[in-house]
Amino acid sequence: MKPSTNRMLTRIKAVYMYINKKGTVTTQDLVDEFGITPRTIQRDLNVLAYNDLVQSPSRGQWTTTEKKVKMSS
Repeated sequence: MKPSTNRMLTRIKAVYMYINKKGTVTTQDLVDEFGITPRTIQRDLNVLAYNDLVQSPSRGQWTTTEKKVKMSS
């Protein structure tokens, strides 16, 4: 796996775990927490939403779904 792909997957996993821990977060919360651009966060959220791991109950807010996730290190 390319190093850039590995970094992306690690970041997406961290984003998911952060949302899961906090409950509901805003896109801006994620930008501030991870220090990356809003566009990059949006791409990460799109990956998570496509895989039914997060949902947006209202514009700009995100929460995890009930889908079970098996975490590996």
